[in-house]
Amino acid sequence: MINSYHESIMRIYENIRNDEKTALEKRKEEIQQKVPEVIAIDNNIRKLCLELAISSMKQVENRDELLKQLRNKITDMRVKKSELLVANGYTQDYLNLRYKCPACKDTGYIGSSKCSCYRQKLVKLYYKNSELSEMLMDNNFDNFNIEFYSTRRAGEEPESPRRNMEKIVSKSINFIKNFSSSSENLLFYGSSGTGKTFLSHCIAKDLLDKGFFVVYRTAEELMQNLRSIRFENNDAIQDLLVSCDLLIIDDLGTEQISEFSKTELFNILNKRLLKKSKILVSTNYSLKELLSIYSERITSRLFGNFSLCKFYGDDIRVTKNMHSIKP
Repeated sequence: MINSYHESIMRIYENIRNDEKTALEKRKEEIQQKVPEVIAIDNNIRKLCLELAISSMKQVENRDELLKQLRNKITDMRVKKSELLVANGYTQDYLNLRYKCPACKDTGYIGSSKCSCYRQKLVKLYYKNSELSEMLMDNNFDNFNIEFYSTRRAGEEPESPRRNMEKIVSKSINFIKNFSSSSENLLFYGSSGTGKTFLSHCIAKDLLDKGFFVVYRTAEELMQNLRSIRFENNDAIQDLLVSCDLLIIDDLGTEQISEFSKTELFNILNKRLLKKSKILVSTNYSLKELLSIYSERITSRLFGNFSLCKFYGDDIRVTKNMHSIKP
């Protein structure tokens, strides 16, 4: 699937160019009916341009003078064409191809380098396949509010939820900043409603906007994908899960726990770790609970290859709801 993105984008550009060619032909038909003289001039310009190209390659007497005359004629006709179009209520470029991206002329490339519009199209495809498009409209750093976290220490925790969250956000921002050069993975764990999924989405949006391919799956959705790979030989899904820049596994522990799920979870974690492909895992379980649920092979990778970020404090969803209730 990932390897087909380039072909998909090239088809998008081809469709853009074909649509504009069709639109240009319709504009020409309209001008032929209303201002036929413009089309006659346009045809003469093309003939002169062809003559200019041929003459420039011939060894003829007074070639420079001939080329100069041809260029002057072409310029005069272009001016006359523009004047006629404007006089009849049209823009000067009405009979020109209209590029959505003038820089690359809707090819996706400037020379051998990808145009910025290519990246924009790639990001759109990444969003589409990340399963996050709708969620990221609200769940992003612009809507993150540290004020929902208490400044009072929670139980035996060494810091207040707010100070703890400030540190986790700082780590997350550094994770994004150093994404290309770092091999860091993240494990968000702790009580429900403390912002693990929200912050995962914030990270996903920033990385998607930077042109990285992020795939988000709940643990149960991931298991469904892994069953499809194992029993249906779904190579497209396997390519997606193994080759994406960041795989987010949300709500680890909510999937149906079985020997199959444990084996396949280990396999996907191990494959990505061996490839040094990054992973973000979130779970409502404590580290002790994870040890009791999963095999040592899985927990050793989670605890040994991931930066551990513990979330704690009040349920943010309840806090937000209380703030929305007017007295």
